[in-house]
Amino acid sequence: MRKLGKTASLSKKQDKQLKRPFILIAIMLAMFMNAIEGTIVSTAMPAIVSDLGGFSLYSWVFSGYLLMNAVTVLIYGKLSDILGRKPVLLFGIAVFLIGSFLCGFANSMTELIIYRFIQGFGAGAVAPVASTIIGDIYKNDERARVQGYLSSVWGISAVMGPALGGLLVENLTWKLVFWVNIPLGILSFIGIWFFLHENIEKKKRDIDYLGASLLTLSISTLMLILVEGGNWSWASAPIISLALVALLAFILFILQEKRAAEPMMPFEIWQERSILIANLVSLTTGVMMIGLSSFLPTFVQGVMERSPTVAGFTLTAMSIGWPIASMVSGRLLSKIGFKSTSLLGGCSLIIGSLILVWMKPEAGPLLAAIGSFFVGVGMGLTSTSFIVVIQKTVSWERRGIATASNMFMRNLGNTVGAALLGGVMNTKLHSYISEHEPAGTEVTIDTANKLLNSEEREMLPDTVVKVLQEGLTLSLHTIYLIVLAFSIVSFILLTRLTKNK
Repeated sequence: MRKLGKTASLSKKQDKQLKRPFILIAIMLAMFMNAIEGTIVSTAMPAIVSDLGGFSLYSWVFSGYLLMNAVTVLIYGKLSDILGRKPVLLFGIAVFLIGSFLCGFANSMTELIIYRFIQGFGAGAVAPVASTIIGDIYKNDERARVQGYLSSVWGISAVMGPALGGLLVENLTWKLVFWVNIPLGILSFIGIWFFLHENIEKKKRDIDYLGASLLTLSISTLMLILVEGGNWSWASAPIISLALVALLAFILFILQEKRAAEPMMPFEIWQERSILIANLVSLTTGVMMIGLSSFLPTFVQGVMERSPTVAGFTLTAMSIGWPIASMVSGRLLSKIGFKSTSLLGGCSLIIGSLILVWMKPEAGPLLAAIGSFFVGVGMGLTSTSFIVVIQKTVSWERRGIATASNMFMRNLGNTVGAALLGGVMNTKLHSYISEHEPAGTEVTIDTANKLLNSEEREMLPDTVVKVLQEGLTLSLHTIYLIVLAFSIVSFILLTRLTKNK
């Protein structure tokens, strides 16, 4: 423990050398770069699909990014406990910027998906390591306030992301939604390079590569099942084979973690009830968040026939609720406790989900924005509470992996959610089109590409537009019923939290 104590002296011995405001700014820039990626790309996706084609691959643009993010976050968390936070975070930012640069040059949906994998590989380091650095350089009584700042970054990015994405798509080119991150990443890289100093005593440690490989295999095959389930029969040989591979890989992963000297996922940290429930709720809210950010713009543009900018502003409401709730949660934690603050967030998630379920095409984008706002409030209250409690529960040498485990569960929820909800949308839309296809026309899922472009939509026969919009409405209504179910599960889990001592 003496060596660990030497490592943990970052916030004490070097406190005078650390320029915490500059480090905080650099970290917030990195978080903003990572956070804005989701909302800005969601808003631009209709334009991207219209340009590159491949509507059936729609969900893979999100799933590919989220898969690499979800799988690598645990590895980066563990490496940050071994090598230090600084080199791991700098590496992640560099890879993310390379992926962002390449995405702007994609000439097909397949190329874009490949470059999104690269982006996700770098993004896995940003959120968990940045949050862990805050836990290192700030004391317990300061963390709630500062973590509130970091959580609010996600909200602010969601405010700017949809609006900026809509403006770039309408007035310039969708390529800029990827390139806008580059100057932010460079500034963050420079700030962390010059102002963050660590005193890490290096020693030989075992990295659980086998565990990482087994987890990657398990999640990848599960996601492929969920995405392609609408195109293959659920009882077909490929689906059954992939399911067996996913299950076997996950069982082997658990066995490997129990025997590994330095497990990638030390399961003993899950024995703490607050960490267990926080991680499970992060999984369910991750599904909810991707359901909102990925598919709401499609509904507003394709069914309500509004512009990309208007579609973006419906998501902006979520980002307004998120930072407000994040800032308030820091105070609520000290006044009413972790459980009560989290339950307030759970209630808000249910309210937002109910509004989305009741939403009709003729209701207009205002109702969509109200639903987004309540979901944002729920996300802000719960996410900040979870990170503060987790970092307070564990020691320095496990803070990286403990923070990463929570991020992993949310990313896993995003990944599974994108695949699951994308598969549901494809299945429902394909089924509706098959049953209601107008005579003498050939309508497929990919015909929905034209529904998302106002000029091409006007060229379609009215009967085709009607079928596509009704099919899309039914599909997205089903998605938000699933989102509501996950919000109810989240609330039930939150009731199992113990009250603060």
